[in-house]
Amino acid sequence: MENLQMKPKLTPIILWIMIIGSGLVVANNYYNQPLLSLIAKDFNVSESKVSNIAMLTQIGYACGLLFIIPLGDLLKRKRMILIDFVFIIAALLGMYFAPSVSWLFPLSFLIGFTSVIPQVFVPMASELAEPKNKAQAVGMVMSGLLVGILLSRVFSGFIGEYLGWREVYLIGAILMFVLWIFIYIFLPEIQPNFKGTYNSLMISIVDLVKSQPQLRLASLRGAAGFAAFSAFWTTLVFHLEEAPFFVGSDVAGAFGLIGAVGALAAALVGKVSKVLSTSKIIFYSIIIMLISWGFFYEFGYTYWGLIVGVILIDLGLQAMHVSNQTIIFRLDAKAGNRVNTVYMTSYFIGGSLGTFIAANAWDKFQWNGVVAVGVFFTLICLISHILFNKNNK
Repeated sequence: MENLQMKPKLTPIILWIMIIGSGLVVANNYYNQPLLSLIAKDFNVSESKVSNIAMLTQIGYACGLLFIIPLGDLLKRKRMILIDFVFIIAALLGMYFAPSVSWLFPLSFLIGFTSVIPQVFVPMASELAEPKNKAQAVGMVMSGLLVGILLSRVFSGFIGEYLGWREVYLIGAILMFVLWIFIYIFLPEIQPNFKGTYNSLMISIVDLVKSQPQLRLASLRGAAGFAAFSAFWTTLVFHLEEAPFFVGSDVAGAFGLIGAVGALAAALVGKVSKVLSTSKIIFYSIIIMLISWGFFYEFGYTYWGLIVGVILIDLGLQAMHVSNQTIIFRLDAKAGNRVNTVYMTSYFIGGSLGTFIAANAWDKFQWNGVVAVGVFFTLICLISHILFNKNNK
């Protein structure tokens, strides 16, 4: 009871640091996507090889989620966050100074591995908020994260085209340093929820997977959905360089603004949930994603077809993602970081797999190969939901 009484409150400034911080930190993982072509030309390497930068960032993120995020239940979170930021800044500066493409691969992994702090902020916002405001607080932090993902592409595409791809990472490092100062001054310290060793903490994650079928299903849906999503975004810059577009990273990045429309619309899931069950919201979200791939196939060589497809795929994925997290955060309030670890690790393993397969499909079959990869993973998402869903409310 004493810990509950002393628990800090979620003030507006703390909430906004989490919202803005989530967007800025997660952006580190997505700067590379519009820049892949520029990096390939700079180091004179193939598009499939340079795509490993995006894949390794996602693998790094998945590993960071698995090994770092559970520490949010074991350690004092503010201290953990501040230490993590030192490594984020070092990795970003490493990208700026990298003398060869071979350096970019481990550095990209390190960026992904360390840029997991938004997934500490999400359950932290839920924990600090008043019970009646929990859903709203989580939704706002998630909106910051989603906008950060999408606008990062706009930012990096524009800066990369006109200043150079290295400058994107230098600016990113400066932003992280400024954010570190705000976190140091304003973010409250929160005592850990878990009593035990790191080993027992990791064992408890395995136990959660075994005991929670809803967590397993949400993780599978998330992994398959993000695999399809990553297949599109990783190869978009290559597609736009070809006929009939012949454009650069700035235009590829600008599609992030279009995707933001879909992501922001997904923030309305809370209102829709008053009318539809979470299960039905997820079903319709997956159908929207399938429709987006139909647009990419039929009209993917036109700007308007890509625009409609981007809005739909972002709307569908983010609505499903928010719904998945709504389900898993209900499972065990004291294991919020560990539950989120399972889900988000699966999510980014799926993303890295989608990136890898799509890059190879692009090499062999170009755009139609990418579309086939996207449809395949989206169908896995739909079939798993139909077969294994137990009508989550």
